[in-house]
Amino acid sequence: MARSTSSKQDLAGEAWRPLARFFFDTVRHRQRVMSEAGLTPNDVRALMALDPERGRTMRELAREWLCDASNATFIVDRLEERGLAERRSVPTDRRVKMVVLTARGNRMRGRVLERFFEPPPELLELTRADLEAIRDAVQRLPITHGWAAAQEVAAAR
Repeated sequence: MARSTSSKQDLAGEAWRPLARFFFDTVRHRQRVMSEAGLTPNDVRALMALDPERGRTMRELAREWLCDASNATFIVDRLEERGLAERRSVPTDRRVKMVVLTARGNRMRGRVLERFFEPPPELLELTRADLEAIRDAVQRLPITHGWAAAQEVAAAR
């Protein structure tokens, strides 16, 4: 294998571009999964961010989602109407509401993730060695808060 003379930034770009392209090229699968579950991309993002035990404030969610509080409220309202999330009062300050994933929401998140994690056919065209190299490389990437649950779903497969 030839040694690269590119900077680390250039090399990261060379690695990222095909990953991003592949992710965007395979969006139809994820759209189909969301549509079949009656979810929007924002609904799925919310399901990933919420937890059945650890509540999150609307302010915290809006900050994470890079939106204003009214948009976060709209997203949580949609989930709450479907029984996927609920607001709970904080005993020490009843003005503050914590949003948690309901048992139904947790099951929905698991089903959506299970379907999201079905490999696209294009990935199965790669050799076993290529798949192992990709797997080993991407497993070293950091996992954000909401996707820890995704690891659990993947591990259960």
